[in-house]
Amino acid sequence: MSRIVYDTAASLDGFIADGENSLAWLFAAAGGEAADPELLPKNARVLVEGSTTYEWVLAAEDLLAHPERWRELYGDKPTFVFTTRALPRPAGADVTFVSGPVVDALAQIRAAADDGDIWVVGGGDLAGQFFDADALDEIAVSLAPVTLGAGAPILPRRIEASRLSLQSARAAGPFARLVYRIDRPGQSSDAPS
Repeated sequence: MSRIVYDTAASLDGFIADGENSLAWLFAAAGGEAADPELLPKNARVLVEGSTTYEWVLAAEDLLAHPERWRELYGDKPTFVFTTRALPRPAGADVTFVSGPVVDALAQIRAAADDGDIWVVGGGDLAGQFFDADALDEIAVSLAPVTLGAGAPILPRRIEASRLSLQSARAAGPFARLVYRIDRPGQSSDAPS
């Protein structure tokens, strides 16, 4: 079965976007201008993101005017965007807009992933909704050497230590890479994922 992985970059003080919902700070950080392939989910076949993340990428990359850039960023991976409003789609992009609770879209998302992983790209609240639905399997965070002071938090949920098992912690250039497995209630923290 597909794993659902929330993999993101964050500031040292725990924000994934600044107060204007921008990710520009990340690309300005040393090593942030081009994602190290080792930091991206290797088996992701489907991407999931919230409307704020989607709209920021559309604007920052000018994807409506240059839809060919979509493939450079996302390849041919199906992308599910959770939104409550109508949004534009770059020509040729495999984007499915969904609304409502995460649990209502899980079957469709898992079917698109086949046996591959599902990458929750952002934002933090959407990842929290996957956690609330008991569907999130892993949280991976690359902490950047920058503080923002305010913005969108990594994951605006309280998750107790008993639910998180550290799988790895390492330096990745100027970033600190942390990977946690989400343990299900009643699951032993040393059980395999």
